[in-house]
Amino acid sequence: QVQLVESGGGLVQVGGSLRLSCAASGRISSLSRLGWFRQAPGKEREFVAAIMWSGGQTDYADSMKGRFTISKVNAENTIYLQMNNLKPEDTAVYYCGVRVIAGLIRNSRNYAYWGQGTQVTVSS
Repeated sequence: QVQLVESGGGLVQVGGSLRLSCAASGRISSLSRLGWFRQAPGKEREFVAAIMWSGGQTDYADSMKGRFTISKVNAENTIYLQMNNLKPEDTAVYYCGVRVIAGLIRNSRNYAYWGQGTQVTVSS
């Protein structure tokens, strides 16, 4: 069992930046890949980025490339999402999850142990 806690969300103006954190606890040794997803009201959960727990290989949604950076600090059991040049369409609740089913990295159904989420609101 793994527990994830997201933090770092907030209200920011267009063009601003935020850094989200996802702290993991529990069976850390079982972690393979962690991902950030987001969900806006009335929309499905959308892939943002993912990172291998060992090795650090990353994957990004095309619309986030160049603006978002996913990283990790294993010693802190934490992954981060640095978000720059934020746009109103980035407004959503951001979740992190652990990939538990081999399959498409970008499919939220392959992830579990979701945290409670952190709200990001970008105002214009």
